[in-house]
Amino acid sequence: LIRILPGLPSMLRRPYSLDISAELLRTQGFINGRWVSAPDTFPVLDPATGEELAQVSDCGPQQARDAVSSAYKAFLSWKCQTAKERSALLRKWFDLVNQHNEDLAKLITAECGKPLKESLGEITYSASFLEWFSEEARRVYGDIVPPAAKDRKMLLMKQPVGVASIITPWNFPSAMITRKVAAALAVGCTVVVKPAEDTPLSALALAELAVQAGIPPGVFNVVPCSREKAPAVGEILCTDPLVSKISFTGSTATGKVLLKHAAGTVKRVSMELGGHAPFIVFDSADVDKAVAGALASKFRNSGQTCVCSNRFLVQSGIHDAFLEKLGKAMDAELRTGHGFEPTTTQGPLINVSAAEKVEHHIEDAVSRGAVVLKGGKRLEGSFMQPTLLSNVSTDMLCMREETFGPLVPVVK
Repeated sequence: LIRILPGLPSMLRRPYSLDISAELLRTQGFINGRWVSAPDTFPVLDPATGEELAQVSDCGPQQARDAVSSAYKAFLSWKCQTAKERSALLRKWFDLVNQHNEDLAKLITAECGKPLKESLGEITYSASFLEWFSEEARRVYGDIVPPAAKDRKMLLMKQPVGVASIITPWNFPSAMITRKVAAALAVGCTVVVKPAEDTPLSALALAELAVQAGIPPGVFNVVPCSREKAPAVGEILCTDPLVSKISFTGSTATGKVLLKHAAGTVKRVSMELGGHAPFIVFDSADVDKAVAGALASKFRNSGQTCVCSNRFLVQSGIHDAFLEKLGKAMDAELRTGHGFEPTTTQGPLINVSAAEKVEHHIEDAVSRGAVVLKGGKRLEGSFMQPTLLSNVSTDMLCMREETFGPLVPVVK
């Protein structure tokens, strides 16, 4: 357990057990419908306490190639199933996710750190993608287009592209998988998922439920790996000629690398990369509603979402009132602690490096004249105090880079 410093809840003195169904706590790779061990393993940690949750198979390039090969072989038969058949299997998967929602949410809280209430919300969100695409699978229609010449007919048919490599982030370890995978499977594609190294357990639990739902072997594959092996595995998933499509959500830096890999074989690519979202408050705003919106937008998952507001631009006439009310609301509504505690609204950041980045952004801002109104301190491990800064200028790091943490920099 971590050492307790002043300001960190005493609740972290006690251990937290991951009390879930044993069948959902999978630690091997999932390739061609089988659970596969790798020569090495890597630890998955609780970001709140630093305790080890599990040792997971550290898959490498060979396992990635095996997964792609299995997915391609499965594609040849999966694409021939009727839309109705694929729809029924996705619907079964959706039902199973709902049946195991509490256990799946506990996995998210344990490996990602977000409060259990948020994790339960994510599982509902995750299941909604399976439901939506199970229904949309039946509605992938073609079209008949009026031709330019009388002796021609133009028929448009939609066909699956093939194997899709799915590379997902740690901040929504379940929803970012179902969002991509359900769409791919609905239209007849097969997939290889590389989950984030911090949060592979959620992906592997989804694989177990896919088996129970009857998804055929090779259609859904999961290749977990450590941070050290991620570049090599990612390269295979982006360069293998049997892969036709790449979908990635994550950092801009990694996205650039994957795009370079994909260019060699001109693969179809979908990228959701870093953000720098502004939160703009004009003099005409309702201050209370603006404050409520700021709290919801900034502090979800401790500021670790792709759409979290990153920079706050507040018109001078309302600036002081907004800061005062936001500071009071932060005191009243934000509680830092382990995600399994019912009062927690702010869990840890995903790892120590993430906390160090937020700390660096705060130090840089203060060194350039920013004033800390609330928080500002790094706590033990990967915990950060929710922080409110005033007197912020546009040359500060927090105004030029995505912070991905509980920091509110306000520009007047």
